[in-house]
Amino acid sequence: MRLTNFTDFALRVLLFAASHGDRLITIEETAEVYGISRTHLMKVVNQLTNAGFLRGVRGRSGGFALALRPEKIRLGDVVRATEPDFALVECFGTQNSCLITPRCRLKGVLNEALLAFAATLDKHTLADIMLAPKDFKVRRSA
Repeated sequence: MRLTNFTDFALRVLLFAASHGDRLITIEETAEVYGISRTHLMKVVNQLTNAGFLRGVRGRSGGFALALRPEKIRLGDVVRATEPDFALVECFGTQNSCLITPRCRLKGVLNEALLAFAATLDKHTLADIMLAPKDFKVRRSA
């Protein structure tokens, strides 16, 4: 299983925001730190804002910051809010045409693993994985 880049970027944005407390940070600043497209980050920040993890401030001196304390942001909630689906195999989805589905036992095993994955993420919050501002070194072109 692999999380999408969108979810990876969402977790990184939250880590960066958490490291700066209530200070508003910008998309440009975040894009520079991670070397990620500003356009992609705009979409990520928008979704995180709509989901209630970030608060955005528009305008010349605007930016974004955490909308909740880091200990209130469960990693499982972030992943569920940013992943499009958890269809690990065809039979998890709505377009299932697998011949052996009625007798297959793999779906149960994979579902158990998926539930364990989600449960582990739900046990941890952003506060558990926070970094200090100094841990975010700005990338420089060579």
